[in-house]
Amino acid sequence: MRPQQYQAKRPVTVLAGTYGHPLHPVLVTVPIGAWVTSLVFDIASHAVHPAGFLAQGSLWLIAVGAIGAVLAAGAGALDLFAIPEHTRARRTAVLHASVTEGDCAAGRARRTAARRSEPCSCGTGSAVSCGLLGPRASSTSARPGW
Repeated sequence: MRPQQYQAKRPVTVLAGTYGHPLHPVLVTVPIGAWVTSLVFDIASHAVHPAGFLAQGSLWLIAVGAIGAVLAAGAGALDLFAIPEHTRARRTAVLHASVTEGDCAAGRARRTAARRSEPCSCGTGSAVSCGLLGPRASSTSARPGW
């Protein structure tokens, strides 16, 4: 291999893999999968009796998703620092981080409403319908090329 090819294989950050690929895109699959499955469990709990096992599973999935989100955010922050400033890629990454933080704020509102058994504070009226906003915001924040 030529020296330029070896340089391309060096990771940009500590969390990058052997070939320098970012870890953030891999880690975000954990919270997305956990939270979407939690929503499915919540909806299914209205159709099954007794529904306690689905509610318990949903709570565990929310916790797994929160831990995965913290890990993905850390990896994403390290990736963000590796992007040169004043570039389109940097603006896209900052917008992505901002929208994702808004999604996390909506998730905190959903959890607070569910804990209190009150209508969700996001304006939709119920915790389940508010829960449908999370995947929508996640898919919006993941849109590439803004």
